[in-house]
Amino acid sequence: MGKSEREVYMISGGVTKFSKASPDMDFRLRVKKAFDYAMNDIGMELKDIDGSVASYFSDHFQRQLMSGIMVQDYLGLTPKPSMRVEGGGATGGLAFQTGVNEIASGRMDTCVVYGFETMSHVNTWKGNEFIALASDTNFDYPVGGFYTGYYAMMAVRYMHEFGATPEQLAMVSVKNHKNALHNPYAQSPMNISVEDVRNSPMVSYPLTRLDVCTMSDGAAVAILASKEKAFELCDNPVLIKGIGTGTDTMRLSDRPFGKVPLLPHEKESDYKNLKYPGVHSFRAGRTAAIEAYKNAGIKDPVKEIDLVELHDAYTSSEIQTYEDLGLCKYGEGAKFVESGKANLDGEVPVNPSGGLLACGHPVGATGIMQSVFMFWQLQHTIQKHFKDSTLQVKDAKRGLIHSHAGTGTYVTVSIMEAI
Repeated sequence: MGKSEREVYMISGGVTKFSKASPDMDFRLRVKKAFDYAMNDIGMELKDIDGSVASYFSDHFQRQLMSGIMVQDYLGLTPKPSMRVEGGGATGGLAFQTGVNEIASGRMDTCVVYGFETMSHVNTWKGNEFIALASDTNFDYPVGGFYTGYYAMMAVRYMHEFGATPEQLAMVSVKNHKNALHNPYAQSPMNISVEDVRNSPMVSYPLTRLDVCTMSDGAAVAILASKEKAFELCDNPVLIKGIGTGTDTMRLSDRPFGKVPLLPHEKESDYKNLKYPGVHSFRAGRTAAIEAYKNAGIKDPVKEIDLVELHDAYTSSEIQTYEDLGLCKYGEGAKFVESGKANLDGEVPVNPSGGLLACGHPVGATGIMQSVFMFWQLQHTIQKHFKDSTLQVKDAKRGLIHSHAGTGTYVTVSIMEAI
């Protein structure tokens, strides 16, 4: 955080099981379940909450404007202050950082950040149309119409630029679905092979159905607090050490080539022949990482970060994001996953929860879900919440959560640290 700002801590969290085709549960009730879990876990009462931030991507899925205030009312939080945050796939990450800022500024001492999406109310084709409205409807949308097409194009360019293979992309899906076998909140845990991924129905080359995350229903809640309140309400709060946010042009074709923005452990000679960002990398991700690392005092992410929960809407985007975050150099992301460095027992475990690929992607809840899973990892309470210790990263002290929108138009990076 900035030098003049107050320290911010996460003190509790809750999530519902992410699922598809469950329109029987109203979005308000879904949030209430996650909220009650978070509140009961540390014995908080409504009087302990100063305000909230609501996170949901689309009014279309609920067919309801003002969904946030409906949740606020349902939770019993009126007339406390609240606001709605929206930023495509990064909605949850942006809302989480908004909650952090509410505490850091001194406006609130406690803040509930709640996120949700109910995507099963519509057919898949209609859901894809709603999501595609997050592209430029005057330019991208008429000629493409859905995000897998955009990401497939970027994946093809990535493979051309760096020599990666579809099989290496598939290794991300294998890893994340296997991790999710031990996460009771995950939508689609599976023990699959690279061949299974490659043989699943092709959506847009090289991305098959198992290279792509699924639409989902779900909710997640993070409770944040000032230092004084955090240690009053929670025995083992987790510090939000630093946050960063980046943006990029809405249209891929508008992105200029230039020099790679360097992380502290990199030098210009590392990328002397790389045209950046093109469509093979996400400049917003690199920008967010630079800011977050600076605020958290991180000089070498591989050595100083113990685990990462990142926005793997596609297997290709997980590999691209390794590089944006500096877990490896640009061009080495495919080798990073193939080597096992991103595995649960690897150098930097990535998406031990199963990520979006296996947990599902109820957009407004996703970034907050990441914060909850990271919170439990850093508290070393995975056994308590999952009833299974398999996914607990040993000696985890510092973690990174990453939320991503559009074709990399908004990206957030937040660093969390056990005290």
